[in-house]
Amino acid sequence: MQSNSSLDPAPSASFDGQTMQTASHILPGLVTHADWGSDPKKRWMTVAALEGSEYVVGVPEPVGDLRGLIRRFVMRANGSKVVSGFDFPIGIPVAYAARAGIQEFFNTLPDFGAGIWTEFYDLAVTLAEISLHRPFYPFRPGGTEQAHLVRGLGLKSFDQLRRRCERARPDRNAACPLFWTLGANQVGRGAIIGWREVLVPAMGDEGIRVGLWPFQGNLQPLIDEYACVVVETYPAEACLHLGLTPPGRGWKKGSQKDRKEQASPILEWVEGRPLRLLHDAEAQLRDGFGPRTAGEDCFDSMIGLLSMIEVIIGGRADGAPEDEVIRKVEGWILGQEARLPGPRKARFETSIRRSL
Repeated sequence: MQSNSSLDPAPSASFDGQTMQTASHILPGLVTHADWGSDPKKRWMTVAALEGSEYVVGVPEPVGDLRGLIRRFVMRANGSKVVSGFDFPIGIPVAYAARAGIQEFFNTLPDFGAGIWTEFYDLAVTLAEISLHRPFYPFRPGGTEQAHLVRGLGLKSFDQLRRRCERARPDRNAACPLFWTLGANQVGRGAIIGWREVLVPAMGDEGIRVGLWPFQGNLQPLIDEYACVVVETYPAEACLHLGLTPPGRGWKKGSQKDRKEQASPILEWVEGRPLRLLHDAEAQLRDGFGPRTAGEDCFDSMIGLLSMIEVIIGGRADGAPEDEVIRKVEGWILGQEARLPGPRKARFETSIRRSL
């Protein structure tokens, strides 16, 4: 598997808002991004199609039936390549992987839910039910503590349950760990649905070839080789890629008023790229996607898509660190800068060595 430092230059590309040029690179004809949740009503996606020299962005739409979702993307692309982003964790924390004897996430993912992993997707109800083969907890609130999960998995701290890409950064708060399934910001329940009902079926679909970044290699070679490449996204991170101030620091994605105020800087950012929003898509963005409950989900689906396109056209590096442990076990958020401040990076590398 090829590896690439985050310090390497982005794929050769240039754009002036009207044209785009690439050097021996295949541009995907379809880019999709799904904002995710355990509730189907919270799953919205935005799709962009390459038309001539620009990507045309449509209005957010419900994800709908998950059966054959990636196959439908490939069919929709009509023979061109697809890059699909999903806002759920793809990968597992290295401390847990070391305890569970998992050396590669990609090869183990299809095994979850069968054999020794039969109970993997079953949320533990009590501390006694938590195990390396049943790591998601809790099933319901009441008498549950994060310390239960740490103890049940034989770890030392709750932060060990976070992958490196999920840890707090100067411009972004820490994300909720994969295996904790309680609270408004939990991602575990959505990850279970995404892995079991979308990724694993697509990986087993002999009619399409699906690549999983960064576990199988660098982004551009995967686009060249596979019909569809799946990547992980994080809307709070994507906002930073578009030059917005961090969500939660002066504005909230859950506020229609605040979303409307972000429209102008987003559209200014779009003007400098080979991008065009359909009239209705721009109107929804300017309106903050309305007062409806799904407004934040629609906003996130579009923000994540624009961030993905920025990486695809070469305006931003994909960010994946060259560390093979990260690439094979933990995965990465597309476009997130891999470098951390010195002391924090040193602490992380020390924790990696202790986990292996």
